[in-house]
Amino acid sequence: MELIAKYRVETDLPIKKAAAAIAAEQSTGTWTEVRGADNPLAARVISAEGKEAVIGFPEEIFEPGNIPQYLSVVAGNLFGLGALKRVRLEDVIFPEGMVRAHRGPRFGIEDARKILGVFNRPLVGTIVKPKVGLDPAGTAAVAAAAVRGGLDLVKDDETLTDQKFCPLASRVEEVMSALERVEKETGKKAFYAVNVTTGADQILERAEKAVDHGANMVMVDVLTAGFSALEVLSRNVNVPVHVHRTMHGAFTRDRAHGISMLVISRLVRLAGGTNLHTGSYSGKMAGGREENDLSRDALREEWYGLKRVFPVASGGIYPAKVSANLDGYGIDCIVQAGGGVHGHPDGTTAGARAMVQAVEAWQKKIPLEVYAKDHKELETALKYWAA
Repeated sequence: MELIAKYRVETDLPIKKAAAAIAAEQSTGTWTEVRGADNPLAARVISAEGKEAVIGFPEEIFEPGNIPQYLSVVAGNLFGLGALKRVRLEDVIFPEGMVRAHRGPRFGIEDARKILGVFNRPLVGTIVKPKVGLDPAGTAAVAAAAVRGGLDLVKDDETLTDQKFCPLASRVEEVMSALERVEKETGKKAFYAVNVTTGADQILERAEKAVDHGANMVMVDVLTAGFSALEVLSRNVNVPVHVHRTMHGAFTRDRAHGISMLVISRLVRLAGGTNLHTGSYSGKMAGGREENDLSRDALREEWYGLKRVFPVASGGIYPAKVSANLDGYGIDCIVQAGGGVHGHPDGTTAGARAMVQAVEAWQKKIPLEVYAKDHKELETALKYWAA
């Protein structure tokens, strides 16, 4: 069996020669001929046409279960090859044995829905804003206001971890206490995804500490902490894991160089994320439609029995942007707004209601402007951001 990697290559070399150079560099070869480089573990060029090279790597070259080692093969030194002007890892097709070396998500889409008691609609979430600067009580107040407006998930931003102005343990206690009060008042359940991102030697201990203090979801910045950090959390912490993709633009933004969001999506599912920010169809961080579609499908299609993962649309989303994102992602997604909730002229609770109302309009197939006539929070949001 083989792992199949697909690359987009820009080079002055003939594409077949460039593909051969990638196959050699990433398996048994080097810059000059050496004895034994043609052994059975040498990668092979499956096809090379135009700007596309498809390389097959023998499964035996990989250490099962070791995602960092996988990346050292399929996304290693090839990016430094002088003969390649630009190269992008577009996709990786894993053989069954390598997929089954991972447990995937401990909590998938269906598990998260059961915890919330929310079925047959997209989930709606927010990010606490300001990103940093609030103390635990201030964070809790914002979270409670958002859930009171009907949101299903509140998360830390990627830069908030365990700083002195907002210690993690105190923050979790304050937020969860506030959300419990809201649930008693309204019956609304919600996740709070507390950011436990830190070094490899501390991340599990930090996540366990968060859960001990009441956290019902943890969050990790997967590209800064590493895929193995995610896998450790998924296997050992008994709550869902929200996965942020901060720093992804360094890999994904250039459509001719780097690593695609599709590859990151596959790795996050292998490693056990419950939710993953994959890009929006409309918003300040909108990605390409095709790549969004591919990432969405990689998270949700059948894959050797691994649980399904929620794609998260986020970044500059407000009520007018909801329908375009739900048209792309469908019902099994999370649509998430930060400023699009907290920036509402009437405050966070009204902003949350406006987002929920935008989702309701999409589900009922009623134009936003029509639905807004009977929903004042949505009407205000549409007028405010239209200006």
